[in-house]
Amino acid sequence: MIQGCTSSAGKSYLCAALCRILSDEGLRVAPFKAQNMSNNAGVTPDGLEMGRAQLVQARAARVTPDVRMNPVLLKPEADTRSQVVLLGKAHPELTALPWRERKPRLWPHVQGALHSLMNEFDVVVIEGAGSPAEVNLRESDIVNMRVAREVGASVLLAADIDRGGAFAHLLGTWHCLDAEEKALLRGFILNRFRGDARLLAPAPQWLEQQTGVPTVGVVPWLSVPLPEEDGVAVERSAFSDQPSAGFVAIARLPRVSNLDEFAPLGELARWVTSPAELVGARAVILPGSKSTAADLAWLRSTGLAAEITRLAAQGVPVLGICGGLQMLGQRISDPHGVEGGQDVLGLGLLDLETEFDPKKTTRQTTLTDAETGYTLEGYEIHHGQTRAGVGAQELAAGLLWRQGNVRGTYLHGLLENPAYLEQFLGWAALPAPAHLDSLDARLDAIAAQVRAALDWDFVRSLL
Repeated sequence: MIQGCTSSAGKSYLCAALCRILSDEGLRVAPFKAQNMSNNAGVTPDGLEMGRAQLVQARAARVTPDVRMNPVLLKPEADTRSQVVLLGKAHPELTALPWRERKPRLWPHVQGALHSLMNEFDVVVIEGAGSPAEVNLRESDIVNMRVAREVGASVLLAADIDRGGAFAHLLGTWHCLDAEEKALLRGFILNRFRGDARLLAPAPQWLEQQTGVPTVGVVPWLSVPLPEEDGVAVERSAFSDQPSAGFVAIARLPRVSNLDEFAPLGELARWVTSPAELVGARAVILPGSKSTAADLAWLRSTGLAAEITRLAAQGVPVLGICGGLQMLGQRISDPHGVEGGQDVLGLGLLDLETEFDPKKTTRQTTLTDAETGYTLEGYEIHHGQTRAGVGAQELAAGLLWRQGNVRGTYLHGLLENPAYLEQFLGWAALPAPAHLDSLDARLDAIAAQVRAALDWDFVRSLL
């Protein structure tokens, strides 16, 4: 099991590497994370929702994604409210329960999923969430040490050394654990290190004297992108803050979802939160949102909505994906109270009207774009059902529309189709980004470097 001292310590990355390394050794491997809190979700082949991190880890393990690998997914809708997705399906009853009352309802599903995977696979690589040192959450824990204790997992604790304070994080986390939990903690990992590892001495030795736990790896900063689990990655991403000449602006919505699908834009992408940051934009993207009406209100309050409308009138390409598509339309109605029951006016850049349906659409999808002729692959996760007026051209039934230089789609992963990405950047008069290796090639590269950075004989002995 990989746990972390903090969120975004690189747990998902390390788990993906371990899944590929162990798969390369001929073992049948399954990833597992009891509970994700993320709006970065994807869809399994059987049309169920799970966290993107475990979808990538399943790919690393060369197995079919299964919602048992992420039985509980919490999708934040506001600062104090999250939708509960249980075994791939939204669960309104659990969503309505207070946070601390969910554990007794969720834990049996976590247990069942974990033990069934252990019965079917040689190895289960478990990912923790946040930090096991959150003592205020100990009683409601279903994802960190509660899981480790359930199966006697060997725990490796990772710290992001690039942020600084890694040894204090590791020592402090160890101090917050009880005796049974400390016994499961078998090694420390210093992750995202830049520089000469010899300069770390004598800190790892000092840490082992304090805790009895060895440092089993110093993993270097790896500039190999993987789909990220959550929005923390936006602040740390490779997306350029200062593009040299022209860029694609992506609105950094408060409840942005599925942000990893823009990784193929590379250095051409820039997240924006104010009109001033749109200066020089060659194209604008409104991404998906877990709270479309609230994020549309934010877009207006920041002045971004007015500036995007002005840029669209000047001919700048605008693309809306899922919630962003709905925002570009004329009206969003919510008769069933999916997002609170409020009807709102859209930006009016596409002649579309959307109505939220209580039933969520989740499926992998292939469509043919009537504009380009391309066959495009991706996935859908949406409550909205959208119909077009006379002003919008439907390019793929119920999925893709165009009105002049403004386009909208329900297909997540649209820009992960290389031909469409190149076409979109052509509309923006931007060059195609540097070649991005296939996901499998990136997983191979990460696995090789992580294996070399770890005391592999020690880690392997834990099995």
